[in-house]
This record gives sequence, structure tokens and C-alpha cells, in this order.
Amino acid sequence: MPRYDYDLITIGAGSGGVRGTRLAGGYGARTAIIEEERVGGTCVLRGCVPKKLLVYGAHYAEHLEDAVNYGWSVDGASHDWARMIDTKNVELDRLNGIYLRILRENNVEVVDGRGVLTDPHTVEVNGKSMTAEKILVAVGGWPSTPDIPGVEHVISSNEALELRELPKRMVIVGGGYIAVEFAGIFAALGVEVTEVIRAEAILRGFDHDIRVNLTDEMQKRGVKVLSETVIRSIEKDGDVYTLRCAGNEIIETDLVMYATGRTPNTAGLGLAEAGVELAGNGAVMVDEWNQSSVESIYAVGDVTDRIALTPVAIQEGRAFAETHFNGNPLTVDYDDVPSAVFSTPPVGSVGLPEEVARARYGDIDVYVSRFKPLVHTLSGRDERSFMKLVVDAHTDRVLGAHMVGLDAPEIIQGVAIAIKCDATKAQFDATTGIHPSAAEEFVTMREKRPNPERVQAAE
Repeated sequence: MPRYDYDLITIGAGSGGVRGTRLAGGYGARTAIIEEERVGGTCVLRGCVPKKLLVYGAHYAEHLEDAVNYGWSVDGASHDWARMIDTKNVELDRLNGIYLRILRENNVEVVDGRGVLTDPHTVEVNGKSMTAEKILVAVGGWPSTPDIPGVEHVISSNEALELRELPKRMVIVGGGYIAVEFAGIFAALGVEVTEVIRAEAILRGFDHDIRVNLTDEMQKRGVKVLSETVIRSIEKDGDVYTLRCAGNEIIETDLVMYATGRTPNTAGLGLAEAGVELAGNGAVMVDEWNQSSVESIYAVGDVTDRIALTPVAIQEGRAFAETHFNGNPLTVDYDDVPSAVFSTPPVGSVGLPEEVARARYGDIDVYVSRFKPLVHTLSGRDERSFMKLVVDAHTDRVLGAHMVGLDAPEIIQGVAIAIKCDATKAQFDATTGIHPSAAEEFVTMREKRPNPERVQAAE
């Protein structure tokens, strides 16, 4: 008789949990995965996929405007928000079905309910105890809001994806990925959007030039950005919400959305009671092999609060399965992880921001290009793309590539391969560009931006 019911029990059926569990099952392990909602997780059900579908839908507003100068007549066009939400939900149902099929085909038992650890090898769900040699925690994160009066009146990105009608005015609090992406969606569809941020600029952690250029483009589209602003309280009077700021400024709006970060979803899972070390925000502390402080318990994805990106969670899930169930020890390389923000216009970034590169390497060269995309020479839209390369002046290695503009995520994905391979600026320069394209700017930038430290030394 086996000592445990399963070789692996996974709590949480998002991207990382599904990848790790279905690979383990495919390698012959006896596996089960526990999920209290629907299989798919944040990305498929409440994040990347539905959000980007709404981004696509919102972009048609600009496409229709831009089409006029290309000879198209688009009189009478209108948008049905509720219909888009319905068709989006049909697609999510389809994806949920695909995930269930993948698990089933890899001999993974799917258990509906909330799993809670009762000891290092036991999970209780629906009043039943299940045991496993190894337990993988992959419960992701959940939107977090500050403890201020009236916060019960706000919605998060979860509810924003299910709105049945659009408000006339909307305040979005936060300056990260989710906030700027939803600001672009709602503004394109005619909502008066005000974005409120604590910091001096949006997208903390990104290259400064990216933050500035995206802010400019968002403001051109009517998004009002209030920086260095703190909301103290929220009141509701009928259908109107009143936000009181730290300086007693008052903002009135028809809907308030908070996108102020996500917290690891570990509350009530019994992790601490089982001896698992948690960070102050509830994240599971793990080593490079995804192992927690308890030998039999592992964690991957957003619940570890390392890099909260779906492809990273998938890599972690694969590394876990390969290591423990396929005799192929793997760890994840967290250097030069590319990322995208599906804002309007979008952002793509890989490697080091200028500020970090300068602090780490000292002498660096910076190349920038700012231009109007060819499509807008006829459309008439006032939009500029911005591209940037950060280079180690001593070795010529490209340390970072950053872009704001049409197709930025698609372009940066290819550039990320070069940076992962330690490509030099000379190799970028030797690469033939594709013309006419925006991507060719990354291999045709020749003029260095003046280095402030060198200029100061010369004076």
C-alpha cells in the first residue's frame, strides 16, 4: 500500500499549478489539483486574457477614427459594451474547458473546493482529508485595497471585467500595469477617466523615459493623471462617489476602481500552522527549487511574490515537475525577464532601466528614438513611439531595451532573445532592419544621448 494517497497534491489551478501538475501527471505521478473557483486562475479568468480581449475591443474606437483618412466611411458605428462582455465570457468558458481537458488527459484528479493544510502532508477539502508526498501551493494573488473609510464602495479589476454598463466618469486609483491598462480601455470607450497615483509617475520600476512617454500619450487620449495624490476617504451619495484627498481636494465620480496591488492569497490555508515560513505580506518563502521551509511543501507563481508574471509561473511549474517527477533538475533564470503593459499605447521592456544600469555599471551609453509611426502619417493621430537601448560602455553589451508604441510587446519579445544571449550594440547595428517597420529602429539607432556625468566632468 502506498504511504500517501497521491504523489502530489496541488492547491490552486492557475497557470503555474496547472503546468506543474499536468506535467507531473504526464510523467506518471499520482496527482490531484484542488480549486475553489474555476480552473484557469488569474491570467485566464481575471487577468491577462480577458483584459487583453477588452483592450482589443477598445482599440477599435481608434481604428474607426483613423480609418477616415484612409478612405473608409464609418458613419453610424457604435459600441455595445455588454455584448463584448458576453462574448468575452464565452471565450473564457472555452479556455476553462481546455484546461480541464488537459488535466484529464494527464491523469490529474480535479477536486472542487477549498484546500486547507492540516499538516505537512495532508490537505482537507470538503470535510475530507487527502494526503500526498509533496504539496504544491499555487493559489496566486488577490486584489488588495487600503484600509480607508468607504473602501467598501470600490471595485477591483475582477469586477471591472464583469461590468454590465459603462459609467460616464471613473476614478482609477493606482499606477501599475492593471491601472494604466484599464484606464486605456475605459477612456477609449468614452469614459472620463481620472487616474490617481501616490508616486510622481506611473509604472514604478520601469525606465523613467517609458513612464514619462506613456503618461504623455495617455493624457493625449483624455486620461487625467493626478500624481502624488492620496485618497483619504470615499463617500457614496446616491449614484455619485466623493473622494477626499490628503490635501482636502474633492473628486466626484460615478465609479471607483482600485488597482493598488495584489496580495498573495494565503490567508486561511493553514500554511503557518504547518510550519511554512511566510513573508509579511503572506507570500510563501521559497528557495531556488521552489521549496518552502517545510521539506514536503513547495510553491510557485504569484503566491511567492517573486516576479508576478504568468510565463514565469509556468516556468516555475515546469521546473518543479521536471525536478521532482522527471529526474531533470531545473531552476528558473530570473534575469532579463521581458514584460509588457497593454496600455494605450502599449509598453514592452526587457533588461535594465537606465537608472538601474547606471547605478550597477557606472558608465553606460543610451540610445533613443522618438518618431511618429507610419500608420499615423495618414491617420492624423498625434501619437509618438519611443524606443531606447541601454548599453554597457565598457563591454558594448546591451543591458536593456524599452519601448512605448504600436506593437511594442511583439517587438520586444524578439529583442529579448538577443539580450538573453548577451548581444552587443555592434551586433544590433550589424543586423539588417525590416523596412518600413518600427522594429528596425532597434538596429538603426546610432546617436548616443549625451551622458550627464561626462558632460559635467567636461565642464
